[in-house]
Amino acid sequence: MKNTIQTPVAAKKAKILSIHDDSRIDNYYWLNERENPEVIDYLNAENDYTKGIMAHTEAFQKELFEEMKGRIKEDDTTVPYKLNGYWYITRYKKGGDYPIYIRKKGSLDAEEEVLFDCNDMAKEHAYFNLGGIAISPDNTLAAFSTDTVSRRQYTIQIKNLITGEVYSDKILSTTGSVTWANDNKTLFYSVKDELTLRSHKIFKHKLHTDAKDDIEVYYEADETFNTFVYKTKSKKYIIIGSSSTLTTEYRILNANTPDGEFKVFQDRVRKLDYSISHFKDHFYVIANSDGATNFKLLKTKETTTQKEHWQEVIPHRDTVLLEDIEIFKDYLVVNERENGLNSLRIISWDGKEDYKLPINSETYTMYIGNNPDFDSETLRYGFNSLTSPSAVIDYNFKTKQKDIKKEQVVLGGKFDKNNYESKRIWATARDGVKLPISLVYKKGIKLDGTNPLLQYAYGSYGATVDPSFSSIRLSLLDRGFVYAISHVRGGEYLGRHWYENGKLLTKRNTFSDFIDCSKYLIEQQYTSEKHLYAYGGSAGGLLMGAVINMNPELYNGVLAAVPFVDVVTTMLDESIPLTTGEYDEWGNPNNLEYYKYMKSYSPYDNVEAKSYPNMLVTTGLHDSQVQYWEPAKWVAKLRELKTDTNKLLLHIDMNSGHGGASGRFESLKEISLEYAFLLDLEGINR
Repeated sequence: MKNTIQTPVAAKKAKILSIHDDSRIDNYYWLNERENPEVIDYLNAENDYTKGIMAHTEAFQKELFEEMKGRIKEDDTTVPYKLNGYWYITRYKKGGDYPIYIRKKGSLDAEEEVLFDCNDMAKEHAYFNLGGIAISPDNTLAAFSTDTVSRRQYTIQIKNLITGEVYSDKILSTTGSVTWANDNKTLFYSVKDELTLRSHKIFKHKLHTDAKDDIEVYYEADETFNTFVYKTKSKKYIIIGSSSTLTTEYRILNANTPDGEFKVFQDRVRKLDYSISHFKDHFYVIANSDGATNFKLLKTKETTTQKEHWQEVIPHRDTVLLEDIEIFKDYLVVNERENGLNSLRIISWDGKEDYKLPINSETYTMYIGNNPDFDSETLRYGFNSLTSPSAVIDYNFKTKQKDIKKEQVVLGGKFDKNNYESKRIWATARDGVKLPISLVYKKGIKLDGTNPLLQYAYGSYGATVDPSFSSIRLSLLDRGFVYAISHVRGGEYLGRHWYENGKLLTKRNTFSDFIDCSKYLIEQQYTSEKHLYAYGGSAGGLLMGAVINMNPELYNGVLAAVPFVDVVTTMLDESIPLTTGEYDEWGNPNNLEYYKYMKSYSPYDNVEAKSYPNMLVTTGLHDSQVQYWEPAKWVAKLRELKTDTNKLLLHIDMNSGHGGASGRFESLKEISLEYAFLLDLEGINR
């Protein structure tokens, strides 16, 4: 007798949600009851169903896992960096899931001092993450933070690096970030609201005192803002920042006087977005002031920080996005993006030099690395591409020589970057805008429409998805897949305007851009509807939900990871983490115009009785960014209404949150499931 796998069916419990004289009926609203045994039973049933449907691929999943793990150097070590007289290194040991943080005093030949072995710290926990380490200015203490739930609520503790003692000081529900004042006994940290998880307060802690006596030094009352604290590279100032999607504000305090009063750097102005760095007697400001959409660089004296005193250093340019700067004693390094590609511009303070590091590649990723030392004569930066593994490079300002300190090792004996090809092509959107697509595939494939292709995009918050290398992705490329990144509007790949035209009341551009890229890839015979797969996570999961409502016929399969799919209900619930801070990204649905627009594309609200592609949806029970019930409700509604017999699978990690499993290799198990799902649809099983 043939065994049949029972498809999970969530109970329908109608809840009417009304606003603006409009009512929506949500039959699966009840799935947000995290402590309800019926909810847990349903989630477990979905996991059992996914396991049952994918049972025939279990051996293949294990093969994929071992294959991907086998490319990764287990006993790996980062490139050392020097800070305040010590060399700091992170290393992994063979068989270890977690990093080991070490340092050496004065010289790399000095005796190794283990600061934290996360393998030991994680032993008693299903999930573990060391959020951050802050070393005191006198090098004797380390403030560190841990999360053992995956809700991104960190506990701060302090370790004596001389004796190894972990002090009794314990600070709960923080962001994990902590900053030392220069007195070696005062700490500043940011706290999260227990309900919304918004970072809303900055506190000051004195060593060896009870955390309940800590002093609140700043409260961010605006619910659309988050607050944070850090120290400038110069070590002179403690900075409190407040930020929303469109607006920032900073407060400064001399790090030598931690009990003093913070001073507002520039009064908050709606849509004034800026960041600050300190050097000598000036602050350097990257800002969008006075219509500088792509940002410009300004400077101002420490004593006169209000906007009217800001002086232009690098002007605004319509075609160049100013992303970041790094300051050294003799040089300024500027990270710029033009036509989608980054460049590192080097300018000497004496005005004699101004040039860009030369790059010979059509599509790549380049970024400023870790450079904590003002006095250094070298710039550390990173470089990789879709075909070239990541490299950490030191560039000497004086000699103009590059020193590749480390290149990512791809083990297994099969990888040769010359066997792969990457390129950038341009599709045309329905409104005539040119859409860049970065591609990688194994050389020799024929463009005859038979290739399986995985198309990825994100397209929100101005986050740019650069074309970077992945040893994991080789498991698809080596089996004939083409991998494509669609640089859709909503990111900043082509500048700030690219973001502005993919948010709020232009958000639908993100979805139509992805679809237009899909059609172009099919038209150019990189793939076909039978072999095209779409992938996105979080806000990219919203993208997945929108495109399969709009054009489901284009895709044979979809991977939606931690997808934000119940947009209207979530954005109307101010108790949910992130909601109020997202109004500048999605709009506030308490406003009728935004409500109607949101409702027009919200994936959950637009599920219909029609055919949908094969789908694998993943989430984590403790997700703090996109609550688990969004994908759970979405899958339940799709099960109810879809008219096809295609696969619809939901996998819930019952121990993790938004970032997935915490171990170095544990996350590969979920990727193995995702890849097996795609490859199985292509009839590939080895």
